[in-house]
Amino acid sequence: MSANDYGQPTRRGVLSEGDRVQVRDPKGRFHQVILVSSGRFQSNRGGFNHNDVIGRPDGQVIVTEEGRQFQILRPLQVDYVMSMPRGAAVVYPKDAGVITHMGDIFPGATVVEAGAGSGALSMALLDAVGPQGRLVSVERRQDFADIAAANVDLWFGRRHPAWDLRVGDVDEVLWSAEEGSVDRIVLDMLAPWENIDAITHALIPGGVLVCYVATVTQMSRLVEDLRACERFTDPVAWEDMRREWHLDGLAVRPEHRMVAHTGFLVITRLLAPGVTPQERSTRPAKAAEGQGGAWDDVQDWSLDKVGQRVNSEKKVRKVRRDVVAQADTWACGGREGQNDE
Repeated sequence: MSANDYGQPTRRGVLSEGDRVQVRDPKGRFHQVILVSSGRFQSNRGGFNHNDVIGRPDGQVIVTEEGRQFQILRPLQVDYVMSMPRGAAVVYPKDAGVITHMGDIFPGATVVEAGAGSGALSMALLDAVGPQGRLVSVERRQDFADIAAANVDLWFGRRHPAWDLRVGDVDEVLWSAEEGSVDRIVLDMLAPWENIDAITHALIPGGVLVCYVATVTQMSRLVEDLRACERFTDPVAWEDMRREWHLDGLAVRPEHRMVAHTGFLVITRLLAPGVTPQERSTRPAKAAEGQGGAWDDVQDWSLDKVGQRVNSEKKVRKVRRDVVAQADTWACGGREGQNDE
């Protein structure tokens, strides 16, 4: 593996021992498996030997003696993200794709991300900045950082050279950066408005700030505080929803289930020092109280208060233990030559 190969050898070519594959069973269920010589995949719908797959091109359909079919493909990043162990909730691929595109995350960029969560968005950002870029991911909790590190390292096969994962406060990280040295800032946190001063210090003029928030109250508070500081372009906010379609002959219709609201994306850009924001074409409505309405007196923004699901500490400990052990096993006995520079 060359110095510039991060993940590519396990995403192309013939299937080899140590490769991760996604198996679709006869009932349409998906299973992710690491191929091992003399290993066997077994489900209640049948199974197959790993040796029947190893050495073959990607994209196989194995037919068992009972006539049952198993489709075998290397997983895409979206498949890996949706099945990987989680400590914190992941940023869904539908949002990660929009963040990298609308946030203009480009090769070679310097990006600061908070928080790292389970590593889903970090993988998308690392793909976008490439080996010559730099991604500083800041996570408050050590256990979440451990889970993110294991998930990301397993996907790329080793630590990505552009990734700087830190445990701490993003405000401190931004203030410690050289003024105007960060191209893009991506915040997935409860109260991103608390970091506006640090953002204006670290972000380059014209740089992009992307914030991912779960509720209307968070979005409202963030937008009004960004406007009040008079350093940014007028924020744009939206949400993306994904609905698949049922395709079966003449029965072509939307699926009954869909990935609806996950979060709001707020995007704005930093103006040059001393520049006054362009006047808005419409007059803002008056808030119910003070400048911000019902959230003016809220000091303690927590996951519970904004209605987000919170994993128990017991579950987080188990996920951390399992995924770190898996990453350590891969690092010690993964594919031959994976650490060669």
